[in-house]
Amino acid sequence: MRRLILAPLIALACAAAPARAAIDITDDQGTPVHLDKPAARIVSLAPHITELLFAAGAGDKVVGAVQYSDYPEAAKKIPRVGGYTSIDMEKVAALKPDLVIAWKSGNRDAHLGKLRALGIPVFINEPRKIDDVAKSLAQIGKLAGTEAAGAAAAEAFRKRHAALAARYSSRPPVRVFYEAWNRPLMTVNGEHLIADVIRLCGGDNVFAKLPMLAPTIDVEAVLAASPEAIVASGMGEARPEWLDDWRQWTKLPAVAKGNLFYIPPDRIQRHTPRILDGAERLCGQLEEARARR
Repeated sequence: MRRLILAPLIALACAAAPARAAIDITDDQGTPVHLDKPAARIVSLAPHITELLFAAGAGDKVVGAVQYSDYPEAAKKIPRVGGYTSIDMEKVAALKPDLVIAWKSGNRDAHLGKLRALGIPVFINEPRKIDDVAKSLAQIGKLAGTEAAGAAAAEAFRKRHAALAARYSSRPPVRVFYEAWNRPLMTVNGEHLIADVIRLCGGDNVFAKLPMLAPTIDVEAVLAASPEAIVASGMGEARPEWLDDWRQWTKLPAVAKGNLFYIPPDRIQRHTPRILDGAERLCGQLEEARARR
């Protein structure tokens, strides 16, 4: 009798197991993504996505990545599938991924359409706020079957973010011009993740109201905005020489006060846990600016 009772229950549990393994999630573009089981072969189409995968405990599942996927050190050994705007579709297909994680702002829609046409699930990642980095870590952990690691990384990120916000977000505002590049002269608007970092530190992005996410501007616009601090990135760890080009404008408050600052791009331009390293550095720089008033 006991066997007669247990047998149907065991059969029911076995039948339900595959359903529990299936993953249904909505990506950052609002598109539903379905996986029959956690992804074991993942291709990353942006350097920040590669870094997020490692941070969420899924680094060993990444079989392909784009150029400049250089963090952590193990990411440098992953086979390349081109650049984020020049994806080699044949290389991606040859890797037989069961998931591609893409970047809406960096990857071309035509490439993503071709991947979907091949039957490869595509998950779009597009963080716009600091909190979205934690969300991305949790999502990636779920997609890769490393849910516990992803959730732990997300929680640690949120705690550090909250501590920085408590310390700096209510400080007296500092008018900031963020110089993403010099030729052409580029900045970010208020919807960009970097603008959220500026807000976290009590900064006021002087170009927040521009309509484009990463607009091109001119020197006259910067002079008219009269920023109290200029923060630049560049291409690597070295401080860009062009940051000092602003010194010719001696009446510009940022120049007059000596508030020309630099943050390595991978600490503030990548949508990863390391953005809080950049935030901590920026917050300290804006404190210097306040002290020079």
